[in-house]
Amino acid sequence: MTKWSKPFLTSLIVALGFGCASVDHASVPLRVMSFNIRFDNPGDGPDAWSPRREKVATSIRDSGADLLGVQEAQPHQLAALHALLPELAWFGSGRNADLSGEHSAIFYRPERFELLDSGTFWLSETPDVAGSKGWDADYERIVTWGKLRDRRSGRTFHYFNTHFDHVGEIARRESARLLLNRVEEIAGQRAPVILTGDFNATPDSQPIGILTGEGGFADARARSQTTPQGPDSTWNAFRAIEPGRRIDFVFVRGEIDVLSHEIVDRTFDGRFPSDHLPVVAELVLP
Repeated sequence: MTKWSKPFLTSLIVALGFGCASVDHASVPLRVMSFNIRFDNPGDGPDAWSPRREKVATSIRDSGADLLGVQEAQPHQLAALHALLPELAWFGSGRNADLSGEHSAIFYRPERFELLDSGTFWLSETPDVAGSKGWDADYERIVTWGKLRDRRSGRTFHYFNTHFDHVGEIARRESARLLLNRVEEIAGQRAPVILTGDFNATPDSQPIGILTGEGGFADARARSQTTPQGPDSTWNAFRAIEPGRRIDFVFVRGEIDVLSHEIVDRTFDGRFPSDHLPVVAELVLP
Protein backbone atom coordinates (compact mmCIF):
# COMPACT_ATOMS: atom_id res chain seq x y z
CA MET A 1 0.00 0.00 0.00
CA THR A 2 1.41 3.36 -1.02
CA LYS A 3 1.87 5.91 1.77
CA TRP A 4 1.06 9.50 0.87
CA SER A 5 2.43 12.47 2.80
CA LYS A 6 -0.07 14.71 4.57
CA PRO A 7 0.80 17.82 2.47
CA PHE A 8 0.32 15.81 -0.75
CA LEU A 9 -3.05 14.50 0.41
CA THR A 10 -4.15 17.99 1.37
CA SER A 11 -3.13 19.35 -2.04
CA LEU A 12 -4.88 16.48 -3.80
CA ILE A 13 -8.13 17.01 -1.88
CA VAL A 14 -8.08 20.75 -2.58
CA ALA A 15 -7.38 20.17 -6.27
CA LEU A 16 -10.16 17.64 -6.58
CA GLY A 17 -12.51 19.92 -4.70
CA PHE A 18 -11.83 22.81 -7.06
CA GLY A 19 -12.27 20.52 -10.06
CA CYS A 20 -15.66 19.29 -8.87
CA ALA A 21 -16.74 22.81 -7.96
CA SER A 22 -15.89 24.12 -11.39
CA VAL A 23 -17.86 21.34 -13.10
CA ASP A 24 -20.93 21.97 -10.93
CA HIS A 25 -20.46 25.73 -11.29
CA ALA A 26 -20.46 25.60 -15.07
CA SER A 27 -23.43 23.26 -15.40
CA VAL A 28 -25.96 25.06 -13.21
CA PRO A 29 -29.25 25.04 -15.17
CA LEU A 30 -31.11 28.21 -16.02
CA ARG A 31 -34.87 28.50 -16.17
CA VAL A 32 -36.44 30.39 -19.06
CA MET A 33 -40.06 31.51 -19.16
CA SER A 34 -42.24 32.89 -21.97
CA PHE A 35 -45.39 34.63 -20.76
CA ASN A 36 -47.97 36.70 -22.63
CA ILE A 37 -49.31 38.63 -19.66
CA ARG A 38 -52.26 40.23 -21.56
CA PHE A 39 -52.35 44.00 -21.94
CA ASP A 40 -54.29 46.10 -19.44
CA ASN A 41 -57.77 45.97 -20.95
CA PRO A 42 -60.45 47.45 -18.64
CA GLY A 43 -63.03 45.54 -20.65
CA ASP A 44 -61.70 42.29 -19.19
CA GLY A 45 -63.74 42.89 -16.04
CA PRO A 46 -62.64 40.50 -13.28
CA ASP A 47 -59.68 39.50 -15.46
CA ALA A 48 -58.41 43.08 -15.92
CA TRP A 49 -54.84 43.87 -14.94
CA SER A 50 -55.41 45.25 -11.44
CA PRO A 51 -56.80 42.03 -9.91
CA ARG A 52 -54.37 39.92 -11.96
CA ARG A 53 -50.99 41.57 -11.43
CA GLU A 54 -50.15 39.81 -8.17
CA LYS A 55 -51.16 36.49 -9.73
CA VAL A 56 -48.87 37.13 -12.70
CA ALA A 57 -46.01 38.08 -10.38
CA THR A 58 -46.60 34.99 -8.23
CA SER A 59 -46.59 32.77 -11.33
CA ILE A 60 -43.24 34.23 -12.36
CA ARG A 61 -41.73 34.04 -8.90
CA ASP A 62 -42.85 30.46 -8.27
CA SER A 63 -41.48 29.33 -11.63
CA GLY A 64 -37.98 30.24 -10.49
CA ALA A 65 -37.38 31.94 -13.85
CA ASP A 66 -33.87 33.33 -14.38
CA LEU A 67 -34.87 34.74 -17.76
CA LEU A 68 -38.33 35.82 -18.82
CA GLY A 69 -39.74 37.04 -22.11
CA VAL A 70 -43.10 38.82 -21.76
CA GLN A 71 -45.52 39.90 -24.46
CA GLU A 72 -48.26 42.58 -24.51
CA ALA A 73 -46.62 44.34 -21.55
CA GLN A 74 -47.45 48.02 -21.27
CA PRO A 75 -45.07 50.37 -19.41
CA HIS A 76 -47.15 50.54 -16.22
CA GLN A 77 -47.44 46.75 -16.21
CA LEU A 78 -43.66 46.43 -16.46
CA ALA A 79 -43.28 48.91 -13.61
CA ALA A 80 -45.73 46.91 -11.49
CA LEU A 81 -43.92 43.64 -12.14
CA HIS A 82 -40.54 45.20 -11.35
CA ALA A 83 -41.95 46.51 -8.05
CA LEU A 84 -43.32 43.07 -7.18
CA LEU A 85 -40.21 41.25 -8.43
CA PRO A 86 -37.29 43.55 -7.51
CA GLU A 87 -34.80 40.72 -7.99
CA LEU A 88 -35.40 40.98 -11.74
CA ALA A 89 -34.24 43.76 -14.07
CA TRP A 90 -35.67 44.27 -17.55
CA PHE A 91 -34.92 45.89 -20.90
CA GLY A 92 -36.81 46.56 -24.13
CA SER A 93 -38.71 49.20 -26.08
CA GLY A 94 -42.36 49.74 -26.90
CA ARG A 95 -43.60 48.97 -30.39
CA ASN A 96 -44.94 52.47 -31.20
CA ALA A 97 -42.98 55.10 -33.12
CA ASP A 98 -42.17 56.93 -29.86
CA LEU A 99 -41.18 53.60 -28.24
CA SER A 100 -44.29 53.59 -26.05
CA GLY A 101 -47.02 50.95 -26.08
CA GLU A 102 -46.72 47.20 -25.75
CA HIS A 103 -43.27 45.75 -25.06
CA SER A 104 -41.79 42.33 -25.75
CA ALA A 105 -39.48 42.95 -22.82
CA ILE A 106 -36.89 40.61 -21.34
CA PHE A 107 -36.48 40.21 -17.58
CA TYR A 108 -33.28 38.73 -16.12
CA ARG A 109 -31.50 38.22 -12.81
CA PRO A 110 -28.65 40.75 -12.75
CA GLU A 111 -26.82 38.90 -9.99
CA ARG A 112 -26.48 35.98 -12.38
CA PHE A 113 -26.36 37.60 -15.82
CA GLU A 114 -24.40 40.55 -17.15
CA LEU A 115 -26.19 42.38 -19.96
CA LEU A 116 -23.56 43.08 -22.62
CA ASP A 117 -25.73 44.47 -25.42
CA SER A 118 -29.39 44.78 -26.38
CA GLY A 119 -31.77 46.17 -28.97
CA THR A 120 -35.21 46.11 -30.55
CA PHE A 121 -36.22 45.83 -34.20
CA TRP A 122 -39.58 45.90 -35.94
CA LEU A 123 -41.10 43.00 -37.87
CA SER A 124 -41.62 44.90 -41.10
CA GLU A 125 -39.99 45.67 -44.43
CA THR A 126 -38.15 48.48 -42.57
CA PRO A 127 -37.08 46.77 -39.34
CA ASP A 128 -34.98 49.70 -38.10
CA VAL A 129 -37.83 52.22 -38.43
CA ALA A 130 -39.56 52.56 -35.08
CA GLY A 131 -43.31 52.08 -35.30
CA SER A 132 -43.24 50.47 -38.75
CA LYS A 133 -45.91 47.87 -39.53
CA GLY A 134 -45.17 45.05 -41.94
CA TRP A 135 -47.01 43.20 -44.69
CA ASP A 136 -50.62 42.39 -43.75
CA ALA A 137 -50.12 42.76 -39.99
CA ASP A 138 -52.87 44.31 -37.91
CA TYR A 139 -50.44 45.89 -35.43
CA GLU A 140 -46.81 46.91 -35.16
CA ARG A 141 -44.74 43.93 -34.01
CA ILE A 142 -41.25 43.81 -32.53
CA VAL A 143 -38.37 41.63 -31.40
CA THR A 144 -36.28 42.52 -28.35
CA TRP A 145 -32.89 40.86 -27.96
CA GLY A 146 -30.05 40.80 -25.49
CA LYS A 147 -26.51 39.48 -25.34
CA LEU A 148 -25.86 38.12 -21.87
CA ARG A 149 -22.99 36.53 -19.99
CA ASP A 150 -23.72 33.95 -17.32
CA ARG A 151 -21.62 35.02 -14.33
CA ARG A 152 -21.59 31.43 -13.02
CA SER A 153 -20.26 29.68 -16.11
CA GLY A 154 -18.77 32.54 -18.10
CA ARG A 155 -20.82 31.46 -21.13
CA THR A 156 -22.16 34.15 -23.45
CA PHE A 157 -25.42 33.70 -25.35
CA HIS A 158 -28.17 35.68 -27.09
CA TYR A 159 -31.81 35.83 -26.08
CA PHE A 160 -34.57 36.98 -28.48
CA ASN A 161 -38.20 37.56 -27.48
CA THR A 162 -41.08 38.40 -29.82
CA HIS A 163 -44.82 38.54 -30.51
CA PHE A 164 -45.98 37.73 -34.06
CA ASP A 165 -49.14 39.26 -35.50
CA HIS A 166 -52.44 37.53 -34.77
CA VAL A 167 -54.11 38.42 -38.10
CA GLY A 168 -51.59 38.59 -40.95
CA GLU A 169 -50.59 35.20 -42.35
CA ILE A 170 -48.03 36.81 -44.66
CA ALA A 171 -46.75 38.87 -41.74
CA ARG A 172 -46.16 35.77 -39.61
CA ARG A 173 -44.33 33.99 -42.43
CA GLU A 174 -42.16 36.98 -43.31
CA SER A 175 -41.58 37.77 -39.63
CA ALA A 176 -40.07 34.30 -39.20
CA ARG A 177 -37.73 34.88 -42.13
CA LEU A 178 -36.74 38.34 -40.98
CA LEU A 179 -36.14 37.05 -37.48
CA LEU A 180 -33.78 34.37 -38.77
CA ASN A 181 -31.82 36.92 -40.79
CA ARG A 182 -31.47 39.21 -37.79
CA VAL A 183 -30.44 36.35 -35.49
CA GLU A 184 -27.63 35.52 -37.90
CA GLU A 185 -26.57 39.16 -38.14
CA ILE A 186 -26.62 39.74 -34.39
CA ALA A 187 -25.58 36.39 -32.92
CA GLY A 188 -23.79 34.67 -35.80
CA GLN A 189 -24.41 31.23 -37.24
CA ARG A 190 -23.23 28.97 -34.43
CA ALA A 191 -23.60 30.88 -31.16
CA PRO A 192 -26.15 29.59 -28.63
CA VAL A 193 -29.49 31.38 -28.95
CA ILE A 194 -32.69 31.25 -26.89
CA LEU A 195 -35.90 32.42 -28.56
CA THR A 196 -39.23 32.90 -26.79
CA GLY A 197 -42.53 34.41 -27.71
CA ASP A 198 -46.17 34.32 -28.62
CA PHE A 199 -46.00 33.32 -32.29
CA ASN A 200 -49.75 33.11 -32.89
CA ALA A 201 -48.93 29.92 -34.80
CA THR A 202 -49.13 26.23 -33.93
CA PRO A 203 -46.25 23.73 -34.25
CA ASP A 204 -47.45 22.48 -37.66
CA SER A 205 -47.71 25.98 -39.19
CA GLN A 206 -45.46 27.53 -41.84
CA PRO A 207 -43.87 30.18 -39.58
CA ILE A 208 -42.84 27.59 -36.99
CA GLY A 209 -41.61 25.32 -39.79
CA ILE A 210 -39.37 28.12 -41.05
CA LEU A 211 -37.85 28.61 -37.61
CA THR A 212 -37.29 24.90 -36.94
CA GLY A 213 -36.34 24.02 -40.52
CA GLU A 214 -33.99 26.40 -42.26
CA GLY A 215 -33.55 28.36 -39.04
CA GLY A 216 -32.13 25.45 -37.09
CA PHE A 217 -34.14 26.19 -33.95
CA ALA A 218 -35.48 23.33 -31.84
CA ASP A 219 -38.76 23.39 -29.95
CA ALA A 220 -37.74 22.95 -26.30
CA ARG A 221 -40.78 20.74 -25.73
CA ALA A 222 -39.55 18.29 -28.38
CA ARG A 223 -35.94 18.50 -27.17
CA SER A 224 -36.73 17.98 -23.48
CA GLN A 225 -34.77 15.16 -21.83
CA THR A 226 -37.70 14.51 -19.48
CA THR A 227 -41.38 14.08 -20.26
CA PRO A 228 -42.96 17.50 -20.96
CA GLN A 229 -45.42 18.58 -18.31
CA GLY A 230 -48.77 20.34 -18.66
CA PRO A 231 -51.33 20.57 -21.46
CA ASP A 232 -50.47 20.72 -25.16
CA SER A 233 -51.99 24.18 -25.46
CA THR A 234 -51.16 27.68 -24.21
CA TRP A 235 -54.45 29.49 -24.94
CA ASN A 236 -57.33 29.74 -22.49
CA ALA A 237 -59.12 33.08 -23.25
CA PHE A 238 -59.67 33.39 -19.45
CA ARG A 239 -62.27 30.61 -19.73
CA ALA A 240 -60.84 27.16 -20.40
CA ILE A 241 -57.74 25.71 -22.03
CA GLU A 242 -58.47 25.28 -25.72
CA PRO A 243 -56.96 22.00 -27.06
CA GLY A 244 -54.46 22.19 -29.90
CA ARG A 245 -53.64 25.90 -29.44
CA ARG A 246 -49.96 25.75 -28.50
CA ILE A 247 -48.84 29.14 -29.82
CA ASP A 248 -46.29 30.16 -27.14
CA PHE A 249 -42.82 28.64 -27.36
CA VAL A 250 -39.31 28.38 -26.03
CA PHE A 251 -36.86 27.60 -28.84
CA VAL A 252 -33.14 26.88 -28.62
CA ARG A 253 -30.33 26.84 -31.14
CA GLY A 254 -26.70 25.79 -30.80
CA GLU A 255 -25.11 24.09 -27.82
CA ILE A 256 -28.02 24.17 -25.39
CA ASP A 257 -29.44 21.13 -23.60
CA VAL A 258 -33.10 21.09 -22.55
CA LEU A 259 -33.63 19.33 -19.25
CA SER A 260 -37.36 19.94 -18.86
CA HIS A 261 -40.36 21.72 -20.36
CA GLU A 262 -43.65 22.70 -18.77
CA ILE A 263 -46.79 24.56 -19.82
CA VAL A 264 -48.09 25.88 -16.51
CA ASP A 265 -51.88 25.62 -16.13
CA ARG A 266 -52.08 26.99 -12.59
CA THR A 267 -55.16 28.99 -11.58
CA PHE A 268 -55.86 31.25 -8.60
CA ASP A 269 -59.30 30.79 -7.06
CA GLY A 270 -60.38 29.24 -10.35
CA ARG A 271 -59.10 32.12 -12.53
CA PHE A 272 -56.12 32.14 -14.89
CA PRO A 273 -53.46 34.83 -14.38
CA SER A 274 -53.56 35.57 -18.13
CA ASP A 275 -55.38 34.46 -21.27
CA HIS A 276 -52.16 32.62 -22.22
CA LEU A 277 -50.44 29.91 -20.18
CA PRO A 278 -46.76 30.52 -19.40
CA VAL A 279 -44.10 28.17 -20.77
CA VAL A 280 -41.07 27.24 -18.68
CA ALA A 281 -37.97 25.34 -19.86
CA GLU A 282 -34.91 24.37 -17.87
CA LEU A 283 -31.79 24.70 -19.98
CA VAL A 284 -28.06 24.04 -19.68
CA LEU A 285 -25.35 25.64 -21.78
CA PRO A 286 -22.69 22.89 -21.71
